[in-house]
Amino acid sequence: MKIRDSIAFVTGSNRGIGKSYVTALLNHGAKKVYAGMRDVGAFSTIAADWPEEHRGKVEPVALDITHEEQIQSAVAQAGDVDLLINNAGIAHFTGLISAGNLESARQEMEVNYFGTLRITRAFAPVLKKNGGGALVNVLTVASLGNFPVLGSYSASKAALHSQTQGVRAELAAQGTRVFGVFPGPIETDMAKDFDMEKSPPDDIAEGTLKAMERGEEDIFIDPMAVQFRKDYFDDPKALEKQLSEFLPVAHS
Repeated sequence: MKIRDSIAFVTGSNRGIGKSYVTALLNHGAKKVYAGMRDVGAFSTIAADWPEEHRGKVEPVALDITHEEQIQSAVAQAGDVDLLINNAGIAHFTGLISAGNLESARQEMEVNYFGTLRITRAFAPVLKKNGGGALVNVLTVASLGNFPVLGSYSASKAALHSQTQGVRAELAAQGTRVFGVFPGPIETDMAKDFDMEKSPPDDIAEGTLKAMERGEEDIFIDPMAVQFRKDYFDDPKALEKQLSEFLPVAHS
């Protein structure tokens, strides 16, 4: 997958790793980037961080991936896309049993799994029309091993990992490459309450694009992610026991 001259769409691009993906795409020579965000009013503030030559290449798109009408509007606006980066997601620091109710788990599944599936289904014909292109799902190491402190989030991302594999199989016939990215904790607002060493989002975005150009379908970039992959394949039960130490705080 070549990034130069591509036309990309990034969901959840208003901050964190999504914003970093937009910047990395521009630095790698993308022709145009659609920046999907729930609050397009904040775009001018976000764009102020980019070099002048980049600002004219980014087009903001109002998008909540749980809203079908906004998804269809985004597809109509971005019919020239050949690279879709599914980055939008949410995380609640709740366990599976200790949470007071199921609302957090439902919301995480609605956004992380169903929202991503909705946007993927909507853009699949666009990618096909434009030669196949590529699709990237931003996952997490928690897709492979459940962190109880993030129990329901981990489960939603495990479901997204499975979705990624299924979509990869289905879209192969139309020539669409499907990539999964498995970072460890990242320095974003989403992970601010997670007490672990975190990686800068710019490093993850840059590493993702370089790995895509090398043809790596399952992408592990930061040191924790690389070690996590090794531990997962070496002894998944030992890893499960290690992760069980990250216990959630009970909610009444």
